[in-house]
Amino acid sequence: MPIAVDIDVMLARRKMSVGELAERVGITPANLAVLKNGRAKAVRFSTLAALCAVLDCQPGDLLRWEPADEPDRLPTRDTPIAT
Repeated sequence: MPIAVDIDVMLARRKMSVGELAERVGITPANLAVLKNGRAKAVRFSTLAALCAVLDCQPGDLLRWEPADEPDRLPTRDTPIAT
């Protein structure tokens, strides 16, 4: 997936456990693990904001884009869209 999640990096910097972060953010440790391990399909802005508040960071400290090796499946300006 082209979006990489660096929650584990911020956890290490803040010397905080996954359980403590989950409790302070108000989500289950299982849901935090799904997000942390890059298996989430989406993240609510309210959850991202809570993560940033607890970890005292910016969204870009937690999420970053990595180019994929395979061509992007999203249409470009030059790609016709089927109707």
